Amino acid sequence: MSRIAARFSQLKSAQRKALIPFVTAGDPSLEATVPVMHALVAAGADVIELGVPFSDPMADGPVIQRSSEQALRRGAGLRYVLQAVAEFRQRDADTPVVLMGYLNPIEIHGNRRFAEEAVQAGVDGVLLVDLPPEEAAETREIFTGQGLDLIALASPTTTPERMAMLCESAQGYLYYVSFAGVTGASHLDTQAAGGRLHTLRAQSQVPVVAGFGIKDAASAAAMAVEADGVVVGSALVAYLADAATPEDAASRAAAFLAPLRRALDG
Repeated sequence: MSRIAARFSQLKSAQRKALIPFVTAGDPSLEATVPVMHALVAAGADVIELGVPFSDPMADGPVIQRSSEQALRRGAGLRYVLQAVAEFRQRDADTPVVLMGYLNPIEIHGNRRFAEEAVQAGVDGVLLVDLPPEEAAETREIFTGQGLDLIALASPTTTPERMAMLCESAQGYLYYVSFAGVTGASHLDTQAAGGRLHTLRAQSQVPVVAGFGIKDAASAAAMAVEADGVVVGSALVAYLADAATPEDAASRAAAFLAPLRRALDG
């Protein structure tokens, strides 16, 4: 059983919801990435989504765009990201790590080579924002052959036909984008999203988590009612942005996440 499947099985048995923080690798510093990952786990993270910096992050709002640009200026390329995961694995063999990013850096690296190196580093899944499901079969086959889950995205604008295809082919978990827009936007309608999540969970063969627009304990708890878990990204990335040292970044990460964990468990 994969780390992702095992973690969601544990959560289901305990009747708990998954808390999945997103951070950009290499931001607020190259040295902070691994300490922040460990701090997030200590504060209650069930899965970590690690952003792969990219020069044209079209699905992301200004906060994550800025963090990606700054990380790239520091030299946080794909090789650095995999090295960070490998270093994280030296102390944590259990927490699933999902890389979230865009297709271009992986295609340049080579899909098969990337999959091999990612699994060797300790990556469990990959979410590629700009890979259409209709064109994902070859990438999924390569990833699956190496034991790497290709995480799929669904959104309010996903057609019923495409939704059925996603639910049939989904691996690891299905990421539901709570509204049509970019990361970090503030127009989250929890009632409307909850209805769609309820329908989607009835169709999906894997757990369904909700992301985009989740900023704090209240929004996390509200979205978790109909989801198997929630993803928090932009608000956390913004909270880490001014950290002066890796220790400061780790402390901020824990302080931000702990109230969300309490809200989900409460």
